[in-house]
Parts: sequence; structure tokens; C-alpha cells
Amino acid sequence: MTGPRDLPSPCDLSREDVRHTVADLLGVAADTIPEADNLIRHGMDSIRMMRLAGGWRRAGADVSFQKLAENPTVEGWHALLTERPAAAAEDPVARPTRRVVDARAAFDLTPVQRAYWIGRGDEMTLGGVGCHAYLEFDGAAVHPDRLEAAVRRVAARHGMLRTRFLDDGRQQVLDHSPWAGLTVHDLRAAEGAELDQGLAAVRAGLSHRRLDVAAGEVFDVRLSLLPAGRTRLHANIDLLVADVASIEVLLTDLARAYRDPDRPAPAPDYGFAQYLEDHRAWCGDPATPGSPAADARAYWTGLIPELPTSGPKLPLAKQPEELTGTRFSRRAFVLGAQEWERITDRARAHGLTLAMVLATAYAEVLGAWSAERNFLLNVPLFDRQPLHPAVGELVADFTNLVLLNVDLRRPVPFAERVRELQRQVQRNASHAQYSTLNVLRDLRRANGGRRVGAPVVFACNLGSDFVGPEFRAELGELTWMLSQTPQVWLDHQVYRTDDSVLLAWDAVDELFPPGLLDAMLGAYRDLLDRLGAADDRWDRPAGVTAEATAGVSPEATAEVTAGAAR
Repeated sequence: MTGPRDLPSPCDLSREDVRHTVADLLGVAADTIPEADNLIRHGMDSIRMMRLAGGWRRAGADVSFQKLAENPTVEGWHALLTERPAAAAEDPVARPTRRVVDARAAFDLTPVQRAYWIGRGDEMTLGGVGCHAYLEFDGAAVHPDRLEAAVRRVAARHGMLRTRFLDDGRQQVLDHSPWAGLTVHDLRAAEGAELDQGLAAVRAGLSHRRLDVAAGEVFDVRLSLLPAGRTRLHANIDLLVADVASIEVLLTDLARAYRDPDRPAPAPDYGFAQYLEDHRAWCGDPATPGSPAADARAYWTGLIPELPTSGPKLPLAKQPEELTGTRFSRRAFVLGAQEWERITDRARAHGLTLAMVLATAYAEVLGAWSAERNFLLNVPLFDRQPLHPAVGELVADFTNLVLLNVDLRRPVPFAERVRELQRQVQRNASHAQYSTLNVLRDLRRANGGRRVGAPVVFACNLGSDFVGPEFRAELGELTWMLSQTPQVWLDHQVYRTDDSVLLAWDAVDELFPPGLLDAMLGAYRDLLDRLGAADDRWDRPAGVTAEATAGVSPEATAEVTAGAAR
């Protein structure tokens, strides 16, 4: 997307300007997009709309993600952009005075970072783990010295890869990374079971690490040398310093630094501390009438009476507080190119975003096993606002959270259900300036101090390849991955890989009865197969039933599960 400083005043935009901006974002020719066409049918999604809204707001337009989503057409957006005066230049709320921060000074955590940081504590229920991703890449002939040098160059480029987290709940970028260097596991002489055991031992030692973030240990890279010139790259990253989009940036930079060691990329002339300061100024104070933050707080305050207080009440084998340790495991499957294309075509024909199709199918499966059909779903937004041209290059955790009120008590056609949840996400995401953690706090107060929470997550990243072609060519294909997040029961993650889509569930297995998660994932896969196979499935209720696919009945475990919300 064009940087916000390069955008013309919205009042000066022609329809062709809007069409070309949209076409560039979607990677298609402008003449393939009729002005009156629903842009979702051409591949427009929520993340791209949010970026457009942010860029146009910075250029002076009175637009929001919700307003763009109400009429996603070139002609609709042109009318919206040009009918409203570009008043932001005179509006102190929209165009705040910029305060330059000291890049070396400690700065506050974001609300999501703070939740991750507190959740690391052993005393926390379902805590004692870092919010952490572990990835393995299988390649060939990766050279250890070149890889180590490339990692050091990437750490030098990105300040958040050199950040320590202080005892007072702040973070500080260090001048140099404390990374000790590349650990090499030489398994070239191993064969058969010995090789499998060696690789399993490496994975077991790395996949559930809690990195020492207080000392600035926020990432690690290791390399296993395997027979016949094969290699396996092992990467740890603490999600205090990187969201999914940032991991994509990191992997791309690492591949380029490995390929061209004599052409280091310059560091961005903008850092995360400055971004947070600019973002706070842009949001304004919740106590200042008319500021985005005040409007967002008013919006969520109005929703509090109708929000459920918990996520889906799934059957539990143990209460979360009974667990003495938190360990995640992964279940996953891939929708191949043809399967994904069928779902894509049907979703776009209905004017539905692919992310919300998957979120709704997931919600239907959760609801089939839940003791209550009305629950909260936690939806992370990778919400980096275009406050500076360099924002897209940054590695940092831009995650914001949005609560989704899933109400399955009334049977409706699947496409209608998607449309209902899609509109809700658009409204809620347009008011994300008031933190979801504040919303949960307000919800708890409104319910007499009762425990509230949203421990079931849907995280979707379909905007680009998670592992790009440069990385795959230089360092290997992604072959295994696991994530873990404090206080989360079940985290569904969606990644695009070439023309296919990886759908993964990371869960705390010990919470659930044996076989439950496998049955739920099977029902989810079956529902997606049915949606891809026939158009008329979208015009009928999803029809997911727990009794038909598992030996665990939600009704039989309602009493056990209810305790999790008390």
C-alpha cells in the first residue's frame, strides 16, 4: 500500500485513483475491477480494508474500517472519501502534535504485551509459559557461518530483537543483542531411529521454551546438520516482540541477509517506541470527548449488557487451576489449492471474507460442543496502522484483540451467520482504540466481580504467504510449528502457504477429555469439505452436532465446565 505521506488529499481523489489504489493492494490490474463491484469478490479482506482506512485517515479523510466495509465498492469509497472535507489538518484530535521519543529509553508495554508478560508467571492459572512460537524449516546445504552472520545482521536491523523486559513492566531496546550465537547439532552420522531420536530431543528442548526476556533473550536460531547434506533450521521467537506479520518480515530479512551477505539492509528510520507514542496521540485520551479512544470506550460500554462472560463452555477433564503445568500440542490439516479455491469462489459470490467464513465454521463447531450456545470468541487483529512509511518494515507486536459475541441459539443459514459475524467484527474492529483487556475489566465489574474471560482464540493471516519464496529457496520449507499463549485453552491459527491454507489448532490437551479435540477438528474439516462441495450448503444451517461425532456430550459435562467461568 502507498505510504500515508504519499497519499493525495482525499478531496482530490478521482475514481481512477481509488481503483488503482485498490488494484495495487490486491495485486491485480485496475481494469479488472468494475466500479460498482463488491470488492470482497475480488479478494478484498478485513486486514487490507483496515490498512486503507488508516492511510486515508492519516491523509485527512473521515473514514473508518466500518464505513469502508458498509459499501466495499470503488464508487462507494470514492463518494465516502470526497463527500467529507479533509478536516484533519485543523483537528487536534485527528492530527495531534507529534512528540519525539528517546529510542534508548524504556517505554510502556502495550495492553497485549502486558497480558503476555504477566501470564509468564508460574503463579498464574495456565501461566508459566512464554507467548512463544517455535518453527522448523527443512532445507539443504545451509552453511552455519553464513546463517549466524545473517541472524546477527537481522538482529542489528530490528530493535525489538534486542529488547529486554524490565521488572517494572516496561521494555527497552539494547544497543546489542545478547544472542550467544548459532548452536549447531551435528547429526550427519546418525541414521534411522537414532536420527529420529536426535531430532525429537532437539524439538523437545526448544518447542516449549520460556526465553529469558528480562535479559533480552527474545529469539534463538539453531541448525541441525543431517545426512546427505540436509539441514533443519530451528527458530524460537517470543511473541512479546513479534506478531505473525512481523515473523514474515523477519523470515524475509533473514533470507535476504543470508543470500546477500555483502548488502545489508539499512535499519528502518522509525521504531516501535515512536509508533506507540504516535498511536497513543492518534487515539487520544478516553477522557477527551470526541477522541477515537473516547468514542471506542462509549461503544464498548454500550455493548457490555449484552456480552456473554466467557468463551465456549467446552467439556473439561480438569479445571484450569488444577493444572500444575501448561503444555500445548498442535493438530493441523491443509486445505489444498483446489479445495481452497472452491471455498474462495463460494465465499466471494456471497460477498463474504474468507477469514470470517473460517471463523464462523470454527464457531459452529465450538458451539456444537459448548454447554451454552452464546459465548465470546477472542479474535486477534494484526493492526499496524500506517502512521509512518516504515511501519510495514518493523518487527514488533502490533496485536490488538477484538471480542466477538457468538450467538448460535437461533438456527440460520450458514452464509447469513457469516454475514452477521462479519458485520460485528467490522463494527468492533472500528472501535479497537479501547483495549479488549479494558472491556473484560468493565465486563467483570458489570457482573459483580465474576470471573470473565475469552480463552478460545481465532487468529487468521491470509493476506500473504507466511513463509515466502525467498526463505524457502535459501533456508528451507516450514515443516513443523507450535505456538503457546498464557491463559489460552485453544488457539486456531490460519496461514496461507502458496495456494494452500494451513489450519492449525494449538491447545492445552490436559484440559480436555481424551479424543475431544480430535473429534472437534474432524467436525471442522467435515464442515469445510461440505461448504466447498455444494453451493446449497451455504443456504442451510451448518448442521454440526457433537453427538454425531464424539462420545462426549456437552450436556453431560455442563456442571464440570461451568466451574471454569466462576
